[in-house]
Amino acid sequence: MEMVKNQAHSPQACNKRLSAVGDALYAIGGKWKLKIIIALADGNKRFNDLQRAVTGISARVLSTELKELEMNGFISRRVYPDTPVMIEYVLADYSDTLQPVLSALSEWGTRHREKIMSEARMVTANR
Repeated sequence: MEMVKNQAHSPQACNKRLSAVGDALYAIGGKWKLKIIIALADGNKRFNDLQRAVTGISARVLSTELKELEMNGFISRRVYPDTPVMIEYVLADYSDTLQPVLSALSEWGTRHREKIMSEARMVTANR
């Protein structure tokens, strides 16, 4: 990757880039945030629906992640004052800005999995 190997960057440019990546990872990093966003791309969901869709996430972690996603403008809560009160989570328009990131991660993840599987097959074949 040229942008990583290019030594022509100044220390200021490098620090700015590191800061920007740090900000991005703060907003969407971790094991769950992008999975929650992908689950919501399939349609609005209530808390329990999200917990079922995002396999393995605990209620406590889901609650924390939803608050952080809302704070960063990626999702919003809709509260319906019926009895009982119903809360639904909805993707905000701002989440659309993640589409290129999600596409790139998905493509890279597929290539990476294929690479690892291919290497594992070669190791097994050479035994």
